[in-house]
Formats: sequence, C-alpha cells, structure tokens
Amino acid sequence: MTTMAAKDNARLLWLALSMTSGIGPTRVRKLLTYFDHNLERIFHASLTELEASGLQASSAQALFDGKSAAAAEEEFGKAASVGARILTPDDDLWPQRLNEIYDPPIVLYVRGDATVLTQPAIAVVGTRHPTPYGMGMAGRLSQDLAAQGLGILSGMARGVDTLAHKGALAARGNTIAVWGTGIDVPYPKENKKLSDEIVAGGGAILTEFAVGTFAAPQNFPIRNRLISGLSVGVLVIEGAEYSGTRITARCALEQNREVFAVPGNVTNKQAWGPNTLIKQGAKLTATWEDVWEDLPTDVRLAVEDRREARRQDEDESNPGQPASLFEATPRGRQQFSPLEKRLLTVIRPDEAIQIDELIEKVEQHMSPSEVFAVLFELELVGTIRQLPGRNYVRSF
Repeated sequence: MTTMAAKDNARLLWLALSMTSGIGPTRVRKLLTYFDHNLERIFHASLTELEASGLQASSAQALFDGKSAAAAEEEFGKAASVGARILTPDDDLWPQRLNEIYDPPIVLYVRGDATVLTQPAIAVVGTRHPTPYGMGMAGRLSQDLAAQGLGILSGMARGVDTLAHKGALAARGNTIAVWGTGIDVPYPKENKKLSDEIVAGGGAILTEFAVGTFAAPQNFPIRNRLISGLSVGVLVIEGAEYSGTRITARCALEQNREVFAVPGNVTNKQAWGPNTLIKQGAKLTATWEDVWEDLPTDVRLAVEDRREARRQDEDESNPGQPASLFEATPRGRQQFSPLEKRLLTVIRPDEAIQIDELIEKVEQHMSPSEVFAVLFELELVGTIRQLPGRNYVRSF
C-alpha cells in the first residue's frame, strides 16, 4: 500500500468511527485505549470484543457488520464532491492545539487552505446584534491583529463574527470560519459570499459535522469549543450575560486559553458579558497591542517569522512594489452607496474631520448609528482612515 493510500485508509477508519451512531469523540478515545491505539484492530475485532469495550450493542453491530465503513466511504465521496478535504488526528495538518482540549473532534472537514489551521490565531466572538461601537471595535481590532500576522477565528454568524472575518480580509490576512453546520451548508445564508471570499483569500472553512448537516441549535455550543480550542486566545466584543459568547469564553478558560475583552457601556446589556469577564480577570482590551503583549513569547516569535517570510516572498514576486502588504496603499473602491457618497462629500483627503463635526454636518440625512456603520464599511475597504481622536480623512 502506498503512503497516500495508507493515509486515505486511516482517514476512512476515523471517519467510520465518527459516522457510527452512539459514539462521540470521548467514546472513540476510550475505544482506542481499549484496543491499544490500533485503529485496524477495532475494525477486525469480534462483536464480543466490541461489546466488551463498553460500546452499545447497536454501535458494536454497525462496526462489526461493515455499516460504519460503508457510510464512511459514502461520506468521503460527498466531501470531495463539495470541494472539502477530511483531516484526522493522524494528518500532518491536524491542528495540535485541538489535542489539548477535553473533547477534541476525531475528524474535521476543511474547505480552503488547511495550512492556516496550524498557525497562531485569535478567536474574535460577540453578539449577533452589536452596537455601532461594537461593530467598529470588531472590525478594527480584527483588521489590526490580522495585519500583524495573526489569524482571525470566528463562527461566521451575523454581527461580530461577520465583522471579524471582514476585518481580517480587509488586511488581506488569514481568517478561519468554524461552522456548526455541514461544510456545504453556509449559515446564515447571506454569508455564502463571505465564505467564498474567505477561501479565495487564503483562509479556511472548518466543521466537524457531516456533509448536509443543517443549522440545529444544539450544534453551535458544540462548535464553540473548537473556536476557542484552535486559538491562542479569545477576544470578546459585546455579548449578553447568558449567550453563546459566554460559552466560548468559558471554553477558553477551561482550555487554558488567554481571554481578552473589550469594555462596554455599563448601561448596555450587550456589555455585560465582556465587562463581567474583565471583573473576573480577562485582559481589558482597547487596541491590538493589548492582545499582542499578552501572547506567549513563542507565539509572537512564530508570527514575526511568518510575517518576515511573507514580506520577502512579496518583495521577490512584486519588485518595485511596497515591501509588504501592511505598507501597501489602501485599496478603496469605485462604486459607493448613497449614504457612503453623503459622507465622502464632507470627508476630505487633505483635512481631517472629527466625528462630532461629521455627525453634525450630515444629521439631516443620516442618524448617528448610520454614520458609524458607514464609516466602518469605508474603513474596511480603505477609502478612509481613522486618525487619533476619532478624526477621519479620505485615503484618496
């Protein structure tokens, strides 16, 4: 058997275990221990041996009579048909950080560049209904952290998750979306385009759920442990006291990950989550430097080495261009919405305007919340820049 064939066979065996009803990640690891960590032995064991290992009768029967193996072969084909690859703990690209958590998955479905799973990343999580302040912080911090060479992890949900991915893409950095659905089921549906942009930008889509799995509510808390487990730290930006954001933060603490939180208005219920975490010891975070300085030395060195290698590659492939993407000219765009055009009539390239003055100039046509939202979108595409003191200037 060739090396490639042997790897595919091992993937099928792991996948067969994952497809067996009544067996979860924890039970699989107990089963492996019982059979001396020999996958092949499990599938050559007698029905009596399988039941003696502690499996339910139906699970043991599915493994013994080949139903699990047949289901795995079918699933392997489905994954390939939607452009996904399957990773297992035996693969070189398997993210080792997941092996540090209590109940790591046994298979991962990946679409995009799987190598990004092995690189240091920060998880950015928060409410699906952020305030304008939360929107701005999610986009800005994600963009700044990605510009430093850190990957950005999130769940591609509405709100903070979506803004985090977009911020990373704006910096032309890597971002990873961890789904609570099958690899072929974007959720929410309106983020289908975003998922394609993530893959096209060198990032990855990741899930442990089988092809075709729909968006069941119980899947998302399960998914959250992967978001924190893959990361070197979790950054919380707005979230109610009892929410999925708090679940992810709790997973991070249990997994011995760093927890960062952006403080919010104490009268806003969306600030209860991060403010409570800060009271409990999370790092108060206002800028990307607050995250960077708390990262382990080995992580910072790895990111700096990768960033330097990236600069050299770009310098060689683009002679005469800026030395790195972080020094490149903002991209901007040629078509703008009516509200964007309204703001751009008062934001000049040669003189900065302060946020209060800007709101006052357009108050007859736009609400303050609309101003903040449009400013964020214009910043993401590089059309405007924010200067100290909440002053804004056009980039071109």
